[in-house]
Amino acid sequence: MKVFVTGSGGLVGGCLARRFGRGHEVLAPRRAELDVTDEGAVRRFVKETRPQLFVNCAVLGVDECERDPAAARAVNTDATRTLAAAAAEVGAGFLHFSTNYVFDGEGRAPYAEQDEPRPVNVYGLTKLEGERAAFESNPRTFVVRTSWVFGAGKESFLSTAHRELAAGRRVRAIKDTWASVTFVGDLVSRVEEILGKGLHGLYHVVNEGVCTYEEFAREAARLAGLDDEEAARLIETVTESQVRRPARRPRYSPLRSAATAELQLPPLRHWREALAEFSRQ
Repeated sequence: MKVFVTGSGGLVGGCLARRFGRGHEVLAPRRAELDVTDEGAVRRFVKETRPQLFVNCAVLGVDECERDPAAARAVNTDATRTLAAAAAEVGAGFLHFSTNYVFDGEGRAPYAEQDEPRPVNVYGLTKLEGERAAFESNPRTFVVRTSWVFGAGKESFLSTAHRELAAGRRVRAIKDTWASVTFVGDLVSRVEEILGKGLHGLYHVVNEGVCTYEEFAREAARLAGLDDEEAARLIETVTESQVRRPARRPRYSPLRSAATAELQLPPLRHWREALAEFSRQ
């Protein structure tokens, strides 16, 4: 099978490209080779290569979206529509990644696939519009929402906290925002299972458990062998309002999946177990 992966320079796209590369031909052009916001270029590329599966991991980040809503819509919404439609024209399936940030975070229970989205920032809004565009443009669409993804290859707080703490360096951790956490290796394995089932639709894929950045950091400190006193010295806890990020974040946005249960797929392991494996790696 020929698989076309966008966003392969990112954490999820890179991991998927490597995983699919084990048994399939992977087309993973970088942005300099193919701009997904250029509809003509996308259609020419697809006409020439004719992939059988499109995997869309191209995305504009949360705060960048808030600063530039036009660019956010171009990447997160319009490019998604273009890619899904191009996939439909060659009879290909379309796998698109979305986010827990389509929800407002005002509740106190994890969100399932059937819950009504109410995004509170430009990123969440344009990702939601991208989901809808994908389903409208291609009947063979899978949309996977995930949350707070960590793994090797991304220099984010979640991916580097254990390394920084083990080296005795301070980290800053938000204590009043809760979500699900997802290890990229577990995400990719579950996506392969979903694709294997062949049932198109919307899926939530996250590791079990809910945490704040502070709780995540404290677990990373424990795995690094720090005692409570050392952890308290190295982890600076702050509130969301103190960080002053450009984009508002939903306060409580964990995900749960009714759809994967219907496929008889068990829940993914707890995030603490996944973090332990990642820290050993």
